[in-house]
Amino acid sequence: MTMPTYLGMPSFPEAARKAVADTRLRGNLAHATGTIRDRRAKAVAELDDWLELRESAKQIKDHTLAHLGHYLRLLEEKVTAAGGTVHWARDADEANALITRLVRETGETEVVKVKSMATQEIGLNEALAKAGIAAYETDLAELIVQLGHDRPSHILVPAIHKNRAEIREIFRREMPSAPEDLTDDPSALADAARLHLRERFLAAKVAVSGANFAIAETGTVLVVESEGNGRMCLTLPETLITVMGIEKVLPTVRDLEVFLQVLPRSSTAERMNPYTSAWTGVYEGDGPRNFHLVLLDNGRTRVRDDEIGRQALRCIRCSACLNVCPVYARAGGHAYGSPYPGPIGAILSPQLRGIGSEVDASLPFASSLCGACYEVCPVAIDIPEVLVHLRAEVVKKPVERMVMGAAGWALRSPVRLKAAQRAASAGRGFARRLRYPRAWADTRDLPVPPVQSFRAWWRNTHDDRT
Repeated sequence: MTMPTYLGMPSFPEAARKAVADTRLRGNLAHATGTIRDRRAKAVAELDDWLELRESAKQIKDHTLAHLGHYLRLLEEKVTAAGGTVHWARDADEANALITRLVRETGETEVVKVKSMATQEIGLNEALAKAGIAAYETDLAELIVQLGHDRPSHILVPAIHKNRAEIREIFRREMPSAPEDLTDDPSALADAARLHLRERFLAAKVAVSGANFAIAETGTVLVVESEGNGRMCLTLPETLITVMGIEKVLPTVRDLEVFLQVLPRSSTAERMNPYTSAWTGVYEGDGPRNFHLVLLDNGRTRVRDDEIGRQALRCIRCSACLNVCPVYARAGGHAYGSPYPGPIGAILSPQLRGIGSEVDASLPFASSLCGACYEVCPVAIDIPEVLVHLRAEVVKKPVERMVMGAAGWALRSPVRLKAAQRAASAGRGFARRLRYPRAWADTRDLPVPPVQSFRAWWRNTHDDRT
């Protein structure tokens, strides 16, 4: 059974309504996000220059995006010179077809995977399955989601919606090697996962990874992680295929001085990641013999061209915004209908995919605009600003444009405004029974117009000559 995709997901309000009613889900989310949030705050507080680091990260990202073509060409040159092969993919279909071909050329029918948001974005596992290629997730949380035939619901902790008892049942049901007396103790669950994965690591000839960063001046690619599974995938197989969004490139090695401080503290609340793997091309007798780097656009060039929306491409996938978001804490990640949940997903998914679908048109409204996400973002993405910007794009649809046009026509003329106010007052009884538009009326009461407007009240109660 393959994992379900995000195609055909309902709008955020519809999906969130079901999630909010799930008390177990809300309990799991409240406990997990609260713990991560508190630990992150302590880790960040250790640095007196955190705000300066944040500003440096922002400026490096903005500079890179402004000169993206130059740095990508330089990256391709350096990777190629080091023995790697660079491929360019305009969209998900092109990327999936390319990766499928690369795997088939090895003669293998199985791959092991390092946790990767980019491969989730393009639906790579599903595409490989259609081609008869099995993809095995090796990150513990991703493994839980895969074995449970589920979807990830968090950027950092994809199985955050599951508690230990639920995970134990998944392992006992789906893992042939799981002991009969498996408990829900974290160390016991981790041991069961290690035993399950060890054979995969040793037998795998092909691995697929994402990338946290790539350095243009050297052609070096980096993956940071906490478990060591990534290190196994990046070193043991003969062929390594890395899928990277084009916005992940950094100009120089020195830039890592900033990002390797802000990323771990904002994500896992660690001073540094336990495993930071960096490789430059291929070397005889050391690591994979074949390295392929797939540079994925999939809407990113279009996002970069939006003066306000492009700041979403600064994102380093730390997930700090999810852990402070009151909407995410109640609705969970699945309600966002995308591999990118939470505040960053509410601005990134509609830009990458467009706002043509019901779910993408609803995501910019999946926020209270409280600003907590902006406060914790280590690259200073002003998520509320982008949300408001995208809301304006959504309401440019024909019905909304007609309504706003009519409102503007009435407000431009005192005579028309006065007539509209009289009509609204006369229809007070009808307004009490009005249940449209549904998106508003299902969660709010439509304000009943007053008996008279302010202008009428003033005229009736004041002498204009005084």
